[in-house]
Amino acid sequence: MRQLFFKDMDTPVGKIRLVSSNKGLAAILWEDENYKRSKLDEPILDNSHPILLQVEQQLAEYFTKKRTVFKVPLDFIGTDFQVKVWNALLTIQYGKTKTYGALAQILGDIKAVRAVGGALNKNPIAIIVPCHRVVGADGKMIGFAGGVQNKKILLELESDVKVQTLF
Repeated sequence: MRQLFFKDMDTPVGKIRLVSSNKGLAAILWEDENYKRSKLDEPILDNSHPILLQVEQQLAEYFTKKRTVFKVPLDFIGTDFQVKVWNALLTIQYGKTKTYGALAQILGDIKAVRAVGGALNKNPIAIIVPCHRVVGADGKMIGFAGGVQNKKILLELESDVKVQTLF
């Protein structure tokens, strides 16, 4: 069994919870989010865990536009397909977006759009594994665990362009 540790952080998108094993970052959870969506065991508080401190520093740099690429060890906890999708997310560059269809195409199966969406819904490492950079075929912001408003904040932070939301 993998021991998990957590540290909370205040950010422009609210309080987030950083969760790590000794191997790497396992999750960034939204305020008031429970562990069921990401299927993680309950972590224990450790405000001085070295991986959590590294993640906190890099996120602070990201939110102040001093970082566009994260360099932290990751510890994905998911199915083989989910991990494959989450790794594909890491190829979407800062300030860019891709559609669910384009992501399915990268994975080699354009018919896997729904499965890709399901895997994105289970992405436990928000922001660093950038599911906020995935939009609908028509460019609409849909399906984001942190809420469409936070998706908008993240996309605007990365692009310096006001994002239109269509609710």
